[in-house]
Amino acid sequence: MPVSGESVPVSAPAPAYAARRAAVAAGLTRRGADALVVSDLVNVRYLTGFTGSNGAVLIRADGGGTGDRIATDGRYTAQVAAQTPDVTAVIARDTLAALVAEAAGARVGIEADAVTVAQFQTLREEPGGDGATLVPLRGVVEELREVKDDGEVALVTRACAVADAALTALIERGAIAPGRTERQVARDLEWEMYERGASGIAFETIVAAGAHSAVPHHRPTDAVLATSDLVKIDFGAMVDGYHSDTTRTVVLGEPAPWQREIHEIVRVAQEAGTRALTPGADLRAVDATARQVIADAGYGEFYVHGLGHGVGLRIHEAPGIGATATGTLLRGAIVTVEPGIYLPGRGGVRIEDTLAVTESGSRSLTHTPRELRVL
Repeated sequence: MPVSGESVPVSAPAPAYAARRAAVAAGLTRRGADALVVSDLVNVRYLTGFTGSNGAVLIRADGGGTGDRIATDGRYTAQVAAQTPDVTAVIARDTLAALVAEAAGARVGIEADAVTVAQFQTLREEPGGDGATLVPLRGVVEELREVKDDGEVALVTRACAVADAALTALIERGAIAPGRTERQVARDLEWEMYERGASGIAFETIVAAGAHSAVPHHRPTDAVLATSDLVKIDFGAMVDGYHSDTTRTVVLGEPAPWQREIHEIVRVAQEAGTRALTPGADLRAVDATARQVIADAGYGEFYVHGLGHGVGLRIHEAPGIGATATGTLLRGAIVTVEPGIYLPGRGGVRIEDTLAVTESGSRSLTHTPRELRVL
């Protein structure tokens, strides 16, 4: 997160933030609440544009926006005024308590996934006969975030383009080669993303060579890349708070038949999963479409994770696409499709793209070639 006083661009125009808060307000009554205090900082940013490290937002069901408040501490007085000029600011160190007090006498929803047990007990035990009634709620803002607006799609698209260009540059200058370490390749790729406009990395870059490529979320080490290694690279850029997520697997030198085989199976499975991305599709069915390709090829036991996840202000957000997922795919969601095969002690392959779900299917926002690259 940016430090106090840093100049920070907002990721949406003020009207978009107001509309998001209005959408939250419209659904509160049916959830049994008169107001909602949002304290998850990602949700605070989504609703207001505020990027400080301490903040909370109060939204009233019947306020028409006039009763909305944002609380932060004195370090961010100037920042909150610049980033959220359409919301009345409350300056307080304990932002959660300050906003609950603002809604005294009301049924106040709190984010059950963001508030600790200790915070909940403290708020509930506050003295005074006009205290608020606390209503734990889940997923209120996350449900809205699942569908991206045009501005959000544009930011994820930019993040994907930055990542694509960074990997291309790394390959073109021969930086993925025998003799280099996983950690060196990972840090070089991260630097290439920063050089091309990333405001941050989406997550710690995964570079996994040789047998390490069979570990789905291997963390880079000083292991040295060697000729004949599969090298799995899972990486992403962040642009103005929005993330991208891509995985490609390359081979150093002439690939062995088994390496070509599992890469081709994963590529076909990834294409099948991508074709299954249509609005209204059952999330488990989308996962099954790709999983069946791998199972039919005899590698089902070596595919050990779900097919994908939502991407946005968080690198992993709704919806989850997997064998135990519930619900359907929504038009406007941005998701990954990332099947893999992992052969312990030998090597593994994953191919992943970030895609926007459109009215008729999906559109890939990542464009690095998916074919097996021989370096």
